[in-house]
Amino acid sequence: MGRIVSVNLAVPEPNPAKGVGITGINKRPVDHLVMVRAPGPKTTGLHSGLVGDQIFDVEHHGGDDQAVYAYAREDYDWWQARLSRRLPNGLFGENLTTEDVDVNGAVIGERWRIGPRLVLQPTFGRIPCVTFQHKMGEPRWVKTFSRANRPGAYLRVLEPGEVWAGDPVTVEDRPAHGVTIAQAFRAYMTEPDLLPELVEIEGLPDDLRETLAERLPRRR
Repeated sequence: MGRIVSVNLAVPEPNPAKGVGITGINKRPVDHLVMVRAPGPKTTGLHSGLVGDQIFDVEHHGGDDQAVYAYAREDYDWWQARLSRRLPNGLFGENLTTEDVDVNGAVIGERWRIGPRLVLQPTFGRIPCVTFQHKMGEPRWVKTFSRANRPGAYLRVLEPGEVWAGDPVTVEDRPAHGVTIAQAFRAYMTEPDLLPELVEIEGLPDDLRETLAERLPRRR
């Protein structure tokens, strides 16, 4: 059984990488229960699914289909070995750092139960941006992160509840289509030949499905 290693909330800091002057990508572990609920529409809702978290670039982040971001501690360890530097929980901007959870191998639309009440559903991988690259201070980080195909997962909130470090994570249901976060991310970022299969699956965010559908005719 997997578990939540840490629950991370934003510590706002200046963002010279974008026109938005503040970023919430810097997240740090907290040692208390955090309420998680559906935040509503991306630009007009509560933005983050976690009470106490903050999102400033609301055009590109947050909303119901990106309510929560999860990243595996095992993937951090993989990056640490390659970058030769310590990577603390929350550095990539994730709300939930996990252990023994196959985040990238999660099937889009499956159900995660976290603790007694909270139920989340993976929707897609995290697409790297210039803010992320600036935060990491690594040359060509956007391409490096994309090619590694370890994006972590955005999740929507199916049933609200509290989360705390140490909570167990179990997969209650897994769709038959079998398309994982890593497969979908690879199709979107580096292997467009896989896009037709991706557009058809259930559980994909509607706005992302529309974007992908617009890309298909140009390949015919």
